[in-house]
Amino acid sequence: MTATSFTVRAPEPTVLRPLDTAVLCPDLGTFETPGVWVYRYVDPSTGWRLSIATCAEPHSGQLSLGGFRIAPEDRTSSPSFDSDREAIGLAIGMEEKVFWSRLIGIGGPLALRDANRVVGGKCVLHPTPDARIGQRRDRDMLEFAIACFQDAEERGGFCITTGQDLGHGIMADGRTSSLEYLNARFNGSVVADTSKPTGEGNFYVLAGMLRGMDIPVERATVGLIGCGNVGMHVLKRLHERGTALLALDPSAQRREDIAAMGIPVFAPDERGELLRRPLDAIVVNASGGSLEPDAVAAIALNDRLRVVCGSENLVMADHAAGSEALRFARKAYAPTALGGMMGFLTAVEEYLARMDGVPFEMATMFDAAKRLELSAYAATRHLRDQDYAIGFESAMKAVCRVA
Repeated sequence: MTATSFTVRAPEPTVLRPLDTAVLCPDLGTFETPGVWVYRYVDPSTGWRLSIATCAEPHSGQLSLGGFRIAPEDRTSSPSFDSDREAIGLAIGMEEKVFWSRLIGIGGPLALRDANRVVGGKCVLHPTPDARIGQRRDRDMLEFAIACFQDAEERGGFCITTGQDLGHGIMADGRTSSLEYLNARFNGSVVADTSKPTGEGNFYVLAGMLRGMDIPVERATVGLIGCGNVGMHVLKRLHERGTALLALDPSAQRREDIAAMGIPVFAPDERGELLRRPLDAIVVNASGGSLEPDAVAAIALNDRLRVVCGSENLVMADHAAGSEALRFARKAYAPTALGGMMGFLTAVEEYLARMDGVPFEMATMFDAAKRLELSAYAATRHLRDQDYAIGFESAMKAVCRVA
């Protein structure tokens, strides 16, 4: 590595406590979550800003689960982007996943063993253009992040576990993946492909909800918003079953690939047209904001559409208002944390296997994902039995606590 003015010693962080983060994010109390702490690191020479948000209480030894996001340019270019707020919102989403996994009793054997130790968290880094993965300073930027992770663990007395998220890829050397680089230098970084078990979780939640609506997967028409690694896994699983599909994705190349499978495709600016089509379900796995108010209104007006699910982070600006609007329109809306929990469960299983010195078995995660179908089915039936007087989340809590 060429010499630079960069130092790998972590700068002194600014620590935001729960009272501070509650002011920063007034909607923090919309989910049953403990307080959120943020450890914010800013490198004085580059301006790189890393926000480590966690629901782990200081010196608790808790395991803070959530990916390391190198915020992409389409997010950092927004005037409203703030790494603290993004990390807090994503940490709350992770805490939701932890909540649902405990309630349903799902996970690999090690995660189930240590379930009470796990809490939600997220790491969000706002880089400079020359430090994004694949650019000349990507190695420096990752060394900065590693130093900050280690400092936060020592200072805060909790354990950070990070996995796949936005912004990663092959580094400037043309050989090394950023996740492999982190994994070799920080014990909390895991490299398992979480998209496949997340996609399986998506598929089984959708299958259970459709069955709860008396709609066999084979005879359903499903719209997919977002066909990246997770979305494509869901698409292929449904395509194998003979499900009629429509797909929306921002990548022209991916749209071309999907169209070659005989599946109608839509660009992002055609989302309204997709949502007006005769659909039974919509599955959201884009990079955020798929269920904005106009999309929720379009779904509400689609008489045939009965099921909304997926695993997209930050899918609604106002979750309470959006989910209530869907309930009022008699749609079953599964919180995306439910569909996305298999990703975090895979990360924690790999981490715990590494700490225990035992092999990590991906097959256990695929087996665990199957259990989501019965829970999703039971919650959907209960929702219908209650004539939508309650929402899907309340229905899921009711059937799981009875079980």
